[in-house]
Amino acid sequence: MGKIVYISRKERFNAAHKLWNPNWDDAKNFNVFGKCANKNWHGHNYELHITVKGEPNADTGYCVDLKDLSKLIKEHVVEHLDHRNINLDVPFMKGKMASTENLVIAIWEQLEDQIHILGCTLHRIQLYETENNYAEYYGGS
Repeated sequence: MGKIVYISRKERFNAAHKLWNPNWDDAKNFNVFGKCANKNWHGHNYELHITVKGEPNADTGYCVDLKDLSKLIKEHVVEHLDHRNINLDVPFMKGKMASTENLVIAIWEQLEDQIHILGCTLHRIQLYETENNYAEYYGGS
């Protein structure tokens, strides 16, 4: 086996969500989730970092063509999330709490099988909800 390179692509999307557990009363929801439980939703300018790994191709020097990776991310993730309500509009989040942690796992599930088509392997996803808060996922349990 040759040398493995890790390469990342950054994409952005804007989306609204609300953190709310329907099994709890209003007081508990506001106590646990604070302003994220706003009944009128709230939004974020998300930053998505996708890291893949692979061996550079001898002819191109690429382990993946970043234009192809960008197209795949937009098709399978960004187009489903951008300017949407994560709780209401995103089929792959149906029935899940719209936390950043759950969202990063769902994004992995959207991309994992597709990435292999490009000849590389999904390594890590980082999803920044704010400049200070992000979730990171490496697949698996």
